Amino acid sequence: MKKTETLPEGYREIYSVDLQKNKKMALTVNLLGLGIGVLLAVPMCFVVPVSALFSMESGILNYFLRFAALIVLNILYLILHEFVHGIAMKICGTKKVKYGFTGLYAFAGSDDYYDKKSYAFIALAPVVFWGLIIAVVNCFVPVEWFWVVYILQISNLAGAAGDLFVTFKFSGFPKDILVTDCGVSMKVFSKM
Repeated sequence: MKKTETLPEGYREIYSVDLQKNKKMALTVNLLGLGIGVLLAVPMCFVVPVSALFSMESGILNYFLRFAALIVLNILYLILHEFVHGIAMKICGTKKVKYGFTGLYAFAGSDDYYDKKSYAFIALAPVVFWGLIIAVVNCFVPVEWFWVVYILQISNLAGAAGDLFVTFKFSGFPKDILVTDCGVSMKVFSKM
């Protein structure tokens, strides 16, 4: 995997993404996330009814504990998702990763330029890593806890809509692209 700290000569910007400023692109990514969420939730309702989440058979304390866990785990996941992006950047050679929250998006970013494969690795690392862990956990929890964990999985995949979007978009770009991702926006460069 490859990264560079400076843009090589002869490269020019060919594409940029800024979900804070480009409202149309932000809407597209958020609708993609919503679509992913619906595609995951609706069929699963026929496997494990969502009513299991609201079951009070194991007591009212367990009922409230499930909802508290749902909130805490989703907040924790948001942080851990960005942390995995940062680890992936470090694996690619980045020395300094910047973390932040814009009010709408949490992010991990750097000033480095990543080749196409490295950037795909960085973008997809959290959704793959946490997706596998959450799927395994989901297999072992009691039925009334199934939706707590599965909603976390929905958050994992739907919340990665931006990562999935750029990975798909960049897959059609030339092999020589370099991507810089400061966290709230990214730019793609290619040789002239």
